[in-house]
This record gives sequence, C-alpha cells and structure tokens, in this order.
Amino acid sequence: MRLVQLARGEQLTDKDLKRCGALAPEVVTFAQDIVNTVREGGDKAVRDYCLKFDGVCPKQFRVPDEVIQDAPNKVDPKFLAAIKKAYKQIRDFHEREREDSWFTTTDDGTILGVKMVPLATVAVYVPGGRAQYPSTVLMDVIPAKVAGVKRVTMLTPPQKDSTISSYTLAAAAIAGVDEVYAVGGAQAIAAVAYGTESMPKVDKIVGPGNAFVAAAKRSVSGDVGIDMVAGPSEVCVLADGAADPTVIAADLMAQAEHDPMATCYLVTDSAELADSVNAELEKLLVQSPREEITRKSLDHGVAVCTTDMDAAIDVVNVVAPEHLELHLPEAFSILGKIHNAGAIFVGPWSSEPLGDYVAGPNHTLPTGGTALFSNPLGVYDFQKRSSIISYTPEGLMKDAEATQTMAQAEGLWAHALSVGMRVKLIEKDEDHFKAGDDPTADALHTAWPEELQEPKKSFLNGGQE
Repeated sequence: MRLVQLARGEQLTDKDLKRCGALAPEVVTFAQDIVNTVREGGDKAVRDYCLKFDGVCPKQFRVPDEVIQDAPNKVDPKFLAAIKKAYKQIRDFHEREREDSWFTTTDDGTILGVKMVPLATVAVYVPGGRAQYPSTVLMDVIPAKVAGVKRVTMLTPPQKDSTISSYTLAAAAIAGVDEVYAVGGAQAIAAVAYGTESMPKVDKIVGPGNAFVAAAKRSVSGDVGIDMVAGPSEVCVLADGAADPTVIAADLMAQAEHDPMATCYLVTDSAELADSVNAELEKLLVQSPREEITRKSLDHGVAVCTTDMDAAIDVVNVVAPEHLELHLPEAFSILGKIHNAGAIFVGPWSSEPLGDYVAGPNHTLPTGGTALFSNPLGVYDFQKRSSIISYTPEGLMKDAEATQTMAQAEGLWAHALSVGMRVKLIEKDEDHFKAGDDPTADALHTAWPEELQEPKKSFLNGGQE
C-alpha cells in the first residue's frame, strides 16, 4: 500500500487518493451504443449481445417459475440455513426503515401530509456468469418487498451452460422474486429500462454490476429510476497504535479480493502500525488463493499516517468510504465525528464481511466518495412520496397575504390572482363560510363578482396598479 504522511495541519486531497472508480469515456460510449441498439432492436438485439459477450443465450430469457421454486432443494442444507438466517435479519432491519403516510391538521382546519406509495415494478441486477452472489439477491430484493413493490424482476447473466446458479436462484426463491431473466450486462439494463417483446419495462433499476452495467444505468437514468452508479468496492480502516495489525491486514484483504479495482485505505496516527500492517499483508498474500487479484488491489491502496486521531478522523471524512471499520478503544465515542461513510463497523469485533452477509443493514452502498451525499440502499429507495395540501377558507385567509406578497416579488401575476379570487369569494359571503359549510362544491363554480373583471387592480399591490 502506498504511504501518505500528513504533517500537522496538512489536509488529505483527492490528488493523494488517486481514485480509480470513474467510468472511462470509452466504456460510457460503448454502453450507450448497446442501450440505443436494444431500445430499437428489442429481443433480437439482447440475444445478439448475450451471444457476443457471454458466449451463450438461453432459448427463452425468463427462467421458469418451477425452476426457481425448486432451487432450494438443490443446494447445500448448511447454505440454505445460512441464507434463511440472513433473510430474517436483513428483513428485520429493513422493516424499521419503512415509512407510512402521515397527516397533520392545524387549528384552522388546514390538512398537510405525505402519502407514501410503493413503486409498482423494480428490476434488481445481480452479477453472475463466472461467480455467484446470492447475498446481493437478498440485499436488493428484501427492501423492495418490505416497501410493497408488486413486481420484482431479477436480472443476472447465465453460466456457460445457459443456466443460473442454484445458489442464486435459491436466494431468489427465499427473497420472493417474482420473475428472473437470464440476461446480464448493459443489454439487460436497456431491456428493462425500455421494455422488449419478452422483458417488461420497470420503474426503477437497482443493484451493482461491472463498469458497463454502471454506465448503462447512468445512460437510462431519467427514463427510469436508478439507485446509484456504483464503482469498485472499498474499505477504510481507522486504527490507533494498539490495534492488531494481522486482523487489519485480513480485513483489508477481504475487500481487496473482490476486484483488482477495489480500493483499501488504512488511516492511523501510528507509523509503526502502518509498517506492521504492510508486513502482515505480505505474509497473508502468499496464502491467498486469490493472490493476484488481491495484490493488484492493494498495490493502489493508500495508508495515511497523521499526527493525531482528530486529524485521522478528518481524513476519513475526506475519503467518505463505502465501508469504514473503527479499530479503536471506546469506538462509539467518536461516532459523532464521522460524517461520511456508507456503513460503519464499530469496534474490533465488527468484521466487515458480517455486513456483507448476515448483520442486517444493506450491503449495496455508495462508493468512490459518494457517501458524502448518498445513502445505503433501503426501503426508502422503493417508495414514492406525494405531498398532501388541503386548505379551509379560514386557513386560506391566514396565508393569502403572504402568498400574494411572494408571488408579486417574483412577478407571477396569475399566482396572486389564483389566491385572490378565493379571498374575494370568502369576503363576499363571509357569514356562509363562518357557519362552517364547505364552499368548494358551490361557491367556486358560481359567477365571479363584478370586481373580478379587473383582477390586476383587485388582487395585486393592495388594489393599486
């Protein structure tokens, strides 16, 4: 790992980080071409791209329901028990995120509130082909189901024999996926963004993927919703001199083995710890069956050494990591100072892989510094909010003047007219409205009073031109 030594008062910069998560222009262009072709060509274009990139394409994209439902019978019982445990704990966590509609009524009878509605259709992308990620199935599907999404579609590339891993399908069955399509890559994103003959359009697409999947999601964003444009995975370990360097080395490697592009950060106020961690990494790397991938990742990792722990915390907030581990005594005491992180693992016993699989919080997290302004995937990503506003005549009269004043300041004449007409109606028949009758059905559909013939004089500037 590359060492960055910060002197007292010196700040970490983006130049020091050398992030490698940005989508290359050629990747963006290539993905856009795929999206355009699939949008025009439908199933045939999807099939052509599957054959070109995966070397295989199922006769039909959709996996039969009976294959999904039978998948739990085809996996190791120990794995099945683990996936059921993870399902329960992930669902329990996300149940607490669900928001309900709410309303409040003021003294004058005005009703304000928020109406919560689940999205109707969502596609979750699960990487596959050469690997299997049943944990991603659970993390992406469960919050959608908790939110009340009616149709959850899963997209994942097939294996070389045109099938999907039984482990991935078992997770889909347990999580409650409604449809599974054996299609991956940018072509899968385009297919569900715009719809094809056999793959229905969805309202939103979520889930991680390679650079081409990320670029395709960015391309279709706006035509459909997306969760985020995820980059390579990353971890940051914040530790003092008393931390165990062997454990830290193992934690860094746990992230590095994902991908050569994954990024690892060590932030500490102890130069001795940084040296010890690098030494332990060398010992563990030679034992790893994924040494080549892990080593390439660690080669562009960064160890930052500061003069004190407060400066180290500042560095963490600049990194804004996807995963943050706190290897510190009294780790909860500094939690309030951490402002930017996707998931925070507090204390030396809180291994990041626990969060990847069974802890409960979502493992689909903001990457590449976007934890500065983004959230983990959650139930809120699958719900829509509609504001509710209902005024009474009394409430209108209280807010009319301020509304007209602001409309006048912005030069929006009809805004003031819209409110002013209602004021005149109330003033014309004040006794009727004071009696508590609802004026909406009748009064607003009667002929306007004579003074409304010159609304500009009546409703702006207190009757003045």
